[in-house]
Amino acid sequence: MSFASTQFLAFLAALFLLYYAIPRRHQWKLLLAGSLFFYWFAGWWCLIYIGVTALTTYAAARKVEDMAQAQDAWFQVHRPELSKEERKDWKARAKSARFRWVLACLLVNFGILAVVKYTNFVVGNLNAALSAFGGGQLPGFSIVLPMGISFYTFQSMGYLFDVYRKKCPAERNLGKFALFVTFFPQLIQGPISRFGDLSATLYAEHSWNTRQIAMGVERVIWGLAKKLIIADRLAIPLRALVADPDRYQGVYVLAVIFLYAIQLYADFTGGIDITIGVAQMLGVKVAENFQRPFFSKNVAEYWRRWHITMGTWFRDYLFYPMSVSKPILDLHQKCRNRFGPFGKRISVHVCSLILWFATGIWHGASWNFIVWGMLNGVVIIISEECEPLYTRFHARFPRLKGSRGWDLVQVLRTFWLMGAIRVLDVYRDVPLTFRQLGSVVAGFRPQVLWDGSFLELGISLGDWLVAAVGALSLLACSLLGRREPVRERLLRHSPHLAWGGCLLLILCILIFGVYGIGFDASQFIYNQF
Repeated sequence: MSFASTQFLAFLAALFLLYYAIPRRHQWKLLLAGSLFFYWFAGWWCLIYIGVTALTTYAAARKVEDMAQAQDAWFQVHRPELSKEERKDWKARAKSARFRWVLACLLVNFGILAVVKYTNFVVGNLNAALSAFGGGQLPGFSIVLPMGISFYTFQSMGYLFDVYRKKCPAERNLGKFALFVTFFPQLIQGPISRFGDLSATLYAEHSWNTRQIAMGVERVIWGLAKKLIIADRLAIPLRALVADPDRYQGVYVLAVIFLYAIQLYADFTGGIDITIGVAQMLGVKVAENFQRPFFSKNVAEYWRRWHITMGTWFRDYLFYPMSVSKPILDLHQKCRNRFGPFGKRISVHVCSLILWFATGIWHGASWNFIVWGMLNGVVIIISEECEPLYTRFHARFPRLKGSRGWDLVQVLRTFWLMGAIRVLDVYRDVPLTFRQLGSVVAGFRPQVLWDGSFLELGISLGDWLVAAVGALSLLACSLLGRREPVRERLLRHSPHLAWGGCLLLILCILIFGVYGIGFDASQFIYNQF
């Protein structure tokens, strides 16, 4: 049930009306029932996967918390009897006992994710290796990926880690915890919420709040406009450009980089806008996932602004624990003794590369995503190692630093660099991607920009103008909303203008939206993850 479908809008309208009609103490139960129905709509068998994740995580978290409480009670009673070394040893053993339950739950849930998402990738690579040595072939498997499995698995495991670290209490009500896992607006493409943040409003009783509901509706309309007017329109020429890579090289590849950046941003942020807007209509606060990423001046900053909840998940639950693990600390000590100042950073760089490998493989079970992730890591490491050069450069040219012209240069550099790396996601083939990027230099042919060739890619000049106006509107809203979102400013200072803008957006969607009889609006790009 895509957010951009009439089925979803009908489902949302019915749920919304019931939500504020029933007694408030039952609202979270209605959300649970609606979320389960939403997931069942994608296939009843999907409920088995998400049900296993919810049950195992719920049980493991309660067990870990109960053990921690019993251990703390025992320790308070027997602490005076223990020496300093005995107390330290006891705490280590108690922590290890709790972690065994965490590890068991991680193995079950990440094991499920690995089997359904990566089995055919592993088998395919094994078969390629066997063929190289004249061996036989392993059979493939027909496994349908459950909707949103990467998102709800990571969200559930993050909750389990937080309970283990005593950052949040274990939810004692199975139904409420099931709602945290299955909350339908964020099932498709996130954000990856933290229990302590989402639960504060997810289980609360909500009264009708006109302003809050109006802001949610505005956000949903804005998200639909991004998706149907911009993203789905640009998907048509992009498919044509990628379908015939031998023909569309040189400047066409730059067009792919540019158009895909806009399409992906409009598609992904459009979906997140709908998620946040729907949740806001229901009184639930969901974390923001983007903060004007195309204004970033370097790759590290870009990833602090793009898909924020995924980045913070990998940082908090993978990078930080890994960086203080015994193998990494041992590596740090050895490298520091052997390589001096640079050796101190080697262990951090190793952790960064592992993190970016995990980020790549999370996005998809294919080599293009792995290479994409590793390239991001390598670029960030090179940038960090070149920091002394940047410092000397700015000392030599002090007027550049902080100037608008230099900021613009850095922003454009980051945009095209990230676009060139991201094109691995478009061609889905590593050698082909690098061949296409090489053709930018070898066969540029700028004349195709004005000889009408771009009008042969499936959309008319009018469609190109609509997409251009839409993209410029996104840019304008980003610039105007640096301090405060435009919709909030309008609703506070000029509500009539805000509602007029909403009506105009609805009209634009009806007139310019890519939909119609016999057309099914394309799924959001991040559904595949």
